[in-house]
Amino acid sequence: MCVGLGPGSEGHVTIETLDAIARVETRFLRTSRHPSAHLVGDATSFDDVYERADQFADVYAEIAETLVGAAVEHGEVLYAVPGSPLVLERTVATLRNDQRVTVELLPAMSFLDVCWARLGIDPVEAGVRLIDGHDFAAAAAGDRGPMLVAHTHAKWVLSDIKLAIDDADGDDGDDHPGDTPVVLLCSLGTPDEKLVHTTWAEMDHVVEADHLTSLYIPALGVPVASGYQRFHQLARTLREQCPWDMEQTHSSLVPYLLEETYEVVDALAALDADDPSTDEHLIEELGDLLYQIEFHATIAEQEGRFTIADVTTGIHDKLVRRHPHVFGDVTVGDADEVLTNWEAIKRAEKARTSIFDGIPTSLPSLAYAQKVQKKAAKLGFDWPDVHGALPKVAEETNELMVAANGGDPDDVIDEAGDLLFAVVNVARHLGVDAEVALRAATNKFRRRFVAVEQLAADRGIDLHNSDLATLDALWDEVKLADSAVDPTDRATR
Repeated sequence: MCVGLGPGSEGHVTIETLDAIARVETRFLRTSRHPSAHLVGDATSFDDVYERADQFADVYAEIAETLVGAAVEHGEVLYAVPGSPLVLERTVATLRNDQRVTVELLPAMSFLDVCWARLGIDPVEAGVRLIDGHDFAAAAAGDRGPMLVAHTHAKWVLSDIKLAIDDADGDDGDDHPGDTPVVLLCSLGTPDEKLVHTTWAEMDHVVEADHLTSLYIPALGVPVASGYQRFHQLARTLREQCPWDMEQTHSSLVPYLLEETYEVVDALAALDADDPSTDEHLIEELGDLLYQIEFHATIAEQEGRFTIADVTTGIHDKLVRRHPHVFGDVTVGDADEVLTNWEAIKRAEKARTSIFDGIPTSLPSLAYAQKVQKKAAKLGFDWPDVHGALPKVAEETNELMVAANGGDPDDVIDEAGDLLFAVVNVARHLGVDAEVALRAATNKFRRRFVAVEQLAADRGIDLHNSDLATLDALWDEVKLADSAVDPTDRATR
């Protein structure tokens, strides 16, 4: 049986709840930190669970499991929570979804009733939204209020809420977000209750927030998560008013999408923990890539096909489905098991008939080859180790030379492809990403050849008119110097 202790003083506890407390012998309290907790008498509190758990999800799970075990043992137990058992009580929601027990709920007065009375508003007429402070940025996205934010039990929660609004003026001329008036409702329903009228900028400084603290936001000059909202609107404006943007199609944008993706990869490769400017480069490139995604969504929106909301909802729901070990009751032992589950769920979702379904054919060739090989290997079509794969390189090399001597261009292309495919297979068996390895080798060659060009210029050598022996001598000199800087470098020209 789940009962509520009301918003504060014992005068808010119903007679029905008091009767249940007196009747049921085995009692539990979610927390003893409540003005009416003493009414439950001899009860087990879960305060210690809050103190030792790393996150709230662990707290809720342990409390629910303990209560189920007690119910199985004693037949009936009483679980008392602050306020109402149906308002912001994750443990009660967890219990109601547990098939091992039957949950009886007794109606109780919640903190909401006192909030409306003290604020002097009708929440239905005013259209107030109730938001959990822990989920504020996501749950209130795009909203301007009014909002009543519960679960604001600590300064860090209020700080996170404050950061959900950009610390800058909006483009529409609204007042600075920091000046927005808000009301902190503290210890309502107790002798210590108070309403603190303050501002957005000061709300995490004016009171010591606790489990009896809530936040009322009458109105916001800019909506929550307004930064992305402005960005989204910018993409629409450019599409409607810029001649170049107006001409683009999904197909015409593909080269830019690929280019921006590669530039993000370069920015990631250039990240340096000791150089903050490399973060700025990555921020810029991620923004460029994000704009490409918005661009495609904006085109689709104009065509009446889908919107960016469909995109974000789709990926959100897919990630939830494919992480049952996080959002469901599946248990995994390691990252490999996570990937196995992911693939199984994906196959079921897509109704795929081939293991290769879903591999993009437009991937760079080395990455495409590696993914195809990896999929085939999952069905056992693979060499047991690199010692089986390596001789194929020599075999394909010989076949390529035979094709080259035969003079048929199509045969040469075919055998050159087979050789590359065999090399990728060797790299895969060695745990090497072929795409990354070849990119690194190409970058190294490029770096060294630039040094050759510089060395030739310093010595007055015209590379365009130099013979191979001269080029080789310069290359060997640069390679020796480069290898001295990087003694692990064993590559050759």
